[in-house]
Amino acid sequence: MAEVTLTASQPALAAIKLAWWRESLQKLDEAPPPPEPRLQAVARELLPRRITGARLARLEDGWAALLEEVQDWHRVVDRGAFLFGIGADLLGSKEEMAAAGRAWAGVDLARRTGERHWLGEPESFGRFDRRARPLTALTALALRDQRRGWPPEPEATPQRSWTILRHRWSGKL
Repeated sequence: MAEVTLTASQPALAAIKLAWWRESLQKLDEAPPPPEPRLQAVARELLPRRITGARLARLEDGWAALLEEVQDWHRVVDRGAFLFGIGADLLGSKEEMAAAGRAWAGVDLARRTGERHWLGEPESFGRFDRRARPLTALTALALRDQRRGWPPEPEATPQRSWTILRHRWSGKL
């Protein structure tokens, strides 16, 4: 969905493609996947773990919001809340992940688009349990980017690695 939205030269065509992805994900709950590798992977890896296609299809709304003339920041970053909720279920974590997912989603979009306004403001978080930390490590990096400001730090620096390790050990953001 990110690829469809962020590489679109015609928003109307991107909206049609997003609708196809949403509908295709929803259909996975009732029918075998079509010969599309990503949908087959969803059917193979996520459906048996009780992550429904309908739930995954909700991710489309955040990407579709980017195609609108006036973009609603909250609606765009809610994709992170949905995605982190799915990740928490897969990791067996009972943590509330919505705020962590939103923080990550805004920074992720700023990094992808080069548009600073998606960064948002850094939030305060407590400690996350061990099961959630593989996912919340992304939020730790996002908060680092928010605090550092613009332009974002390049990927794979020693400082970013240290941020991930510190979070994995302590659970703190």
